[in-house]
Amino acid sequence: MLRLLCILFCFTHAAHAQVSDRVDPEAASGVTQHKAVSTNAFMVVSAHPLASQAGYAVLKQGGHAVDAMVAVQTMLGLVEPQSSGLGGGAFALYYDAKSNTLTTFDARETAPMQADESLFLDAEGDTLGFFEAVVGGRSVGVPGTPKLLWDLHQRYGTLPWKNLLQPAIKQAQSGFEVSPRLSASITADQLRLASDATTAAYFLPKGEPLQAGAQLHNPDYAQSLSQLAQKGVDWFYQGPIAAQIVEKVRRAANPGKLSLQDFADYKVIERPPVCLDYRAHKVCGMGPPSSGAHTVGQILGILEQYDLSQFAPDDPQAWHLISEASRLAFADRGRYLADPDYVTIPEGLLDKDYLKQRSTLIDPKSAQPGFEAGLPPGAIPMTNGHTHEQPSTTHFVIVDRTGNVLSVTSTIENAFGSRLMVGGFLLNNELTDFSFKPSDEQGLIANRVEGGKRPRSSMAPTIVFKNNQPRFALGSPGGSRIINYVANTLVRLIDWQMPAQTAINAPHISARFDQVDIEAGSTYESMQRSFEQLGHQVGVKDLNSGIHAVVFDQGKLIGAADPRREGVAMGD
Repeated sequence: MLRLLCILFCFTHAAHAQVSDRVDPEAASGVTQHKAVSTNAFMVVSAHPLASQAGYAVLKQGGHAVDAMVAVQTMLGLVEPQSSGLGGGAFALYYDAKSNTLTTFDARETAPMQADESLFLDAEGDTLGFFEAVVGGRSVGVPGTPKLLWDLHQRYGTLPWKNLLQPAIKQAQSGFEVSPRLSASITADQLRLASDATTAAYFLPKGEPLQAGAQLHNPDYAQSLSQLAQKGVDWFYQGPIAAQIVEKVRRAANPGKLSLQDFADYKVIERPPVCLDYRAHKVCGMGPPSSGAHTVGQILGILEQYDLSQFAPDDPQAWHLISEASRLAFADRGRYLADPDYVTIPEGLLDKDYLKQRSTLIDPKSAQPGFEAGLPPGAIPMTNGHTHEQPSTTHFVIVDRTGNVLSVTSTIENAFGSRLMVGGFLLNNELTDFSFKPSDEQGLIANRVEGGKRPRSSMAPTIVFKNNQPRFALGSPGGSRIINYVANTLVRLIDWQMPAQTAINAPHISARFDQVDIEAGSTYESMQRSFEQLGHQVGVKDLNSGIHAVVFDQGKLIGAADPRREGVAMGD
């Protein structure tokens, strides 16, 4: 029994190498085949049918994309609680059709001001085991999602705020059917869910995991949303719920350092998009503290030196090039990317000449044993950090009648976050996205813990333009594999000109550090021998993406949802 507890909670110190990104706490839940949805007026693609229906209803009555975002996210927080919600954070790309401008919004969680570099170190100065850090209050940052919903609605929304929360309120009161994915996640995590009495009572009634098909009601969540609907976002950041969260975090068995002042100080930050030109397309995404746009951009910029269109989409040689480009980009990611308000980001990470030089490190006939970070223009001395980003996240895309576009990735980090529940929603464990070690013998780590800082993310909401107009909007959950999922999908869409649903359905290959992972049960398993002959270490495993996309095609909107999750596309 003690050994079992350690397996589930400790995740020992040896796991703090970069391979720890491979922890997959949310098991794959099967494949549901989808067909692309083609519409003329508007579209929403999200990770759960009830969330897509809520967004569809808002768009049907003429609501703005931001109005639909509020309905979609609050519903996701109910029906997909292990992935996102009021207790988490998000990044949003917003394209305004009238002004033809793209803006990004950073609603990443922040570390408490009282946190410092010792947050994830034990009394001897060694790093904590991963789940030792996750479960409880230590890992909880100030949530950003409620402020994002409110701020964007205040700025762009057209329908009354309180109306947009009603679908989730009513669903929480009347109940919803537990999905196979949620049930599987609860079953896999039941021991950690039992660590908090409130969480256990909700997900483990009578001590047993909720089964698929069970009806689940959440009156506490309905009450929280009702207060948010009536009183606005100040209720969350300056009212009684903030006090409840702070008390829960500080009194947890593994206490954290959040304060009421941390909540009062929280702000959503508007940041410029990070863009890269790639084969007559302009690929734009979220800059730091997300590593998404820079790393996706580096992969594409390196690959631009090769004519991928000469290869078939299942040619191992093409995927060797893609994998090596990804490993090169991840080397720079680990060294340089962190919260830009605390760290100077090299301005040359996406410099064309720099990426061309990096591409020369690829041997088309042989995998390299390892890649070191490069020296892009503007680089300052830093050393690599080790983080533990998890695949329990969600992504949705919304296009309204006037052509406004939102691409949003939202998360509470690990499946079920910190396992602490307040007001009917789970609290994030986002602070474990920091490097547990603040430094090593080579110097400071960019993504170390500091008070008020936002941890690095790999979330990569993306909008791609062609001829100055939106062409694709997409993103995915998946921890640091998000970068692979998005980059691979873009290669399929742009280089191989696949239809959106075909591109999303296609098997995954993920390469970040020392190993190439091939999606289990897919036709790409036949590539394993070819990769090994090229010198790659190869793993075969479930790669549980959740890519959701909208393609803009000659006046049509084509929505596509990842068959690996439960999402659907809906529109008119």
